[in-house]
Amino acid sequence: MSSAHESYSALPEAMRDAVDDFARHLASERGRSVHTVRAYTADTVSLLSHAAADGHPTVAGLDIRVLRGWLAGVRAGGAARASLARRAAVARVFCAWAHRTGLLAVDPGQLLASPKARRDLPHVLRAEQAADMVEKADETTPAGLRDRLVLELLYATGIRVSELCGLDIDDVDRERRVLRVLGKGAKERAVPYGVPAELALNVYLSRGRPALFRSEKNALLLGDRGGRLGVSSARKIVERAADHADLPHLSPHGLRHAAATHLLDGGADLRSVQELLGHASLATTQIYTHVSVDRLRQAYNQAHPRA
Repeated sequence: MSSAHESYSALPEAMRDAVDDFARHLASERGRSVHTVRAYTADTVSLLSHAAADGHPTVAGLDIRVLRGWLAGVRAGGAARASLARRAAVARVFCAWAHRTGLLAVDPGQLLASPKARRDLPHVLRAEQAADMVEKADETTPAGLRDRLVLELLYATGIRVSELCGLDIDDVDRERRVLRVLGKGAKERAVPYGVPAELALNVYLSRGRPALFRSEKNALLLGDRGGRLGVSSARKIVERAADHADLPHLSPHGLRHAAATHLLDGGADLRSVQELLGHASLATTQIYTHVSVDRLRQAYNQAHPRA
């Protein structure tokens, strides 16, 4: 039995009921993914376990002192700033829900501050490195043709690896060179791709996919056994390609970083990049402007005689 399940089982019945109702709310009313619901539930169980141990066996006992005490314990356990910020956010969401449903007379989450997660600038491939990695893909086998398309689409569009693996053939508008992508929160967006990706797509659909095909009729990208390509397999494709090109370890998200940064370097406006990436907040996209400015500063320092 997992420790998370043990913690849940040890909660008073009223608290277990609250956790179950909160999880249903996240899934059905807010449309959160299974992964998000699981993470929110685990943090909520941790909070309520702390409250119960502190002498508050019901959700009604939550107050700002309990919330701060819980976060202090998490901090003492060595949690990073980003983890603390996430857990504080979960506490605020849970308390707001509990207040709306009558489990809390007042919402203590409104008083809870959290440390801002420190955002380190991501390492980003240079454009020539990205092109070199993509073009070194082995195209002598059906799987190699698929791998080339995986790399081309990730770099050309900046979509998430889960979005890539979820693409169906009908999601590709080959005439307009546009993908119909289903992103976070079940939000759909249109993302264009360029000529190199189009060429890789044409070759894959004519020679790669037919050889890999078994029974999966809809998926655009197929795995070696003929089913839909999984996220973990796509990650391995990117990792192998980076290693083959003598680049540092790279994930699909690294290609997303590269796509966003190179778009901005090329003059794309921030709002357009936000739309392409499917970011709900412009603030999330703005980190790539910092990367671009950092590169500009490096180039200036290296090239200008009075730098």
